[in-house]
Amino acid sequence: MATLSDGTRIVVKIGSALLVDRATGQLRRDWLQSLAQDVAWLKGQGKDVVLVSSGSIALGRGVLGLPPTTLALEQSQAAAAVGQIRLARAYEEALEPYGITAAQVLVTLEDSADRRRYLNSRATMEQLLSMGAVPIVNENDTVATDEIRFGDNDRLAAQIAVTVAADRLILLSDVDGFYSANPNDAPDAIRYEVIDTITPEIEAQAGDAGSGLSKGGMKTKLMAAKTATAAGCAMAISEGSPLRPLLTLENGANATWFTAQSDPQTARKQWITAIKPRGSVTLDAGAVAAMSKGKSLLPAGVTAVSGPFGRGDSVALLAPDGRPIGHGLTRYTSAEAELIKGRQSSEIEAILGAPGRAALIHRDDLALS
Repeated sequence: MATLSDGTRIVVKIGSALLVDRATGQLRRDWLQSLAQDVAWLKGQGKDVVLVSSGSIALGRGVLGLPPTTLALEQSQAAAAVGQIRLARAYEEALEPYGITAAQVLVTLEDSADRRRYLNSRATMEQLLSMGAVPIVNENDTVATDEIRFGDNDRLAAQIAVTVAADRLILLSDVDGFYSANPNDAPDAIRYEVIDTITPEIEAQAGDAGSGLSKGGMKTKLMAAKTATAAGCAMAISEGSPLRPLLTLENGANATWFTAQSDPQTARKQWITAIKPRGSVTLDAGAVAAMSKGKSLLPAGVTAVSGPFGRGDSVALLAPDGRPIGHGLTRYTSAEAELIKGRQSSEIEAILGAPGRAALIHRDDLALS
């Protein structure tokens, strides 16, 4: 069974019901402070942490005096605009005593559906993590409409786990795991300790949302588990209401763990390989040798470009003799790649007229045959 301590990059999803007191609409500062202690504890072990946090609408509706019932889209957007400021400030204040920098990252469904925007999001969060910051991710409810939204932060958290190649996803919930039936209605329901495979029988046992503040239910958590585990990330559903919820999980609290189907790196390579190439780049022998040692593909190692392809598209990688040796997601369009092929990375700005990334294809976006 997976454990929290075995993870190296951990995504934690926090629901509105944990952060915001349902009766008063106020932030539960003591709970948030205890979560900050957990984050500092994990980072002290050298782990990367990303928080996917609900709460902006729940906080904003109290400030604006909106009713605790289902809100119209415009009301939700207004509440998010007000609440997001307060939510970001609360995380900043909670993490600051531990010397941890909080970074706000707002996303929409389009940021994962569009490969170019997906790569932008991934690069931003990778940079933040490399600098020791903790990204606080939320759906951009201020501008998202029903057509371009995840709809719940369980799915969003799973997508973020895929984006940053996390190996652990923790859904802090108002229940202590996945049950064979709703334990509030069925006293004989059993809690699963570990689920290795999400079968149709498991899916049939999922219920709907149980909290007035949250949107997700067990169905969305199973969807999240499918996404995460397929990408090599083990996932846990654990009750989040106790203080120090992550330490409590590590110390053996009730939870359900979903087993990862591979590791994040292998799963990502498989995903890249499955994407149909939109073009190709031919490499010199030096570039082939460098990539075989885990290096990125630099423009200097490219001898020919065949397109058209856009930024974020998959391209086939060809050896000097034209033999296919893998796939990669390009950081430049075919027109840009044609201009910078064979040139040093330091020359990119002068050629393209704007600063560019040093690699044509980053090593994390390469899948060699």
